Amino acid sequence: MSFDFSPVLSQWPMLLNGIAITLMMTLAATLLGIALGIACGWGRANGPRPLRWLIASYVELVRNTPYIIQLFFIFFGLPAVGVQMTALTASVLSLILNLGAYASEIARAGIDNTPRSQIEAAQSLALNRWQIFTRVVLPPALGRVWPALVSQVIIIMLGSAVCSQISTEELSFSANLIASRTFRNFEAYIIAAAAYLVLAIAVRQILNWIGPRFIFRRP
Repeated sequence: MSFDFSPVLSQWPMLLNGIAITLMMTLAATLLGIALGIACGWGRANGPRPLRWLIASYVELVRNTPYIIQLFFIFFGLPAVGVQMTALTASVLSLILNLGAYASEIARAGIDNTPRSQIEAAQSLALNRWQIFTRVVLPPALGRVWPALVSQVIIIMLGSAVCSQISTEELSFSANLIASRTFRNFEAYIIAAAAYLVLAIAVRQILNWIGPRFIFRRP
């Protein structure tokens, strides 16, 4: 059996479009999902009991149900109560909610490990709770858990392939379509796998570079 990658590579505009949409989904999920995770992590560590219970319920629901069910519920289930959205919007929303749940536990671990002496020193300087959190607690907390957050972002990016099940035109969807058009399944999925590998390495390197310079550097 001979392999011929040229029919697949001739579909490069479709591949590039799938890569671009995958990156866009990953970027949106990273920015909003980590922000949601930090907010939920702080809420579970410092919020009132009803808020802690609400956040814990959300986290346990997301962490103990398959991602594809979460995606199907948002895209196919919510229209039953009058909430309709495009496949791309449903995909991004599901990724944000999924990453937010996992990121909240990661962020909470970093927040809980903040030495009490640092908080007391900040209080002695008459800093308010917001200043203490953003200037004293959050930067070192993110520094402690940044590798885990980066790994979770990579998992979310690779998991976005599931969104092809609702016809979101990301990389996996493009690979499936190219395979059906060219009948070159092996070649199409080899190229898709290589693209995911390159994207994962690139995203990890970028986030590892950004983190210590802009995210958890002390203000």
